[in-house]
Amino acid sequence: MNPVTVTGCTSVDFGGDANLELVDKFYYLGDMLSVDRDADAAADTRIRIGWNKFRQLVPLLTNKDISLTVRGRLYSSCVQRSMLHGSETWSVRKENEVALQSAEMRMVRWMCGVKLQDRVPSKEFRVERKTRIR
Repeated sequence: MNPVTVTGCTSVDFGGDANLELVDKFYYLGDMLSVDRDADAAADTRIRIGWNKFRQLVPLLTNKDISLTVRGRLYSSCVQRSMLHGSETWSVRKENEVALQSAEMRMVRWMCGVKLQDRVPSKEFRVERKTRIR
């Protein structure tokens, strides 16, 4: 069976009662598929799903009575898994990787109670190059 390639149409008629609408994006089994075959839509969808899962677990993930190790395991097993589900099939670009990492770091900072403004600037280290004398 050959794929149908149609430009400028909004639907394809296969005869009888079979009429399919052409769309740019399609949500299937928790993953966003797009016509241009990149992972932008899938990564955005997975980040949104991860945030929804994180918000469901906020009372446990931000509870100071629970050790950080247990909260980290809960985060890893629930939130991180839901964000990365199906990602092995994506054709990932650097922008998608950065978006996933920044979302994860925002969640971890929230979980630990640290704000981005609390960041302490690091000291500049100078690396002295040793020149070899011949």
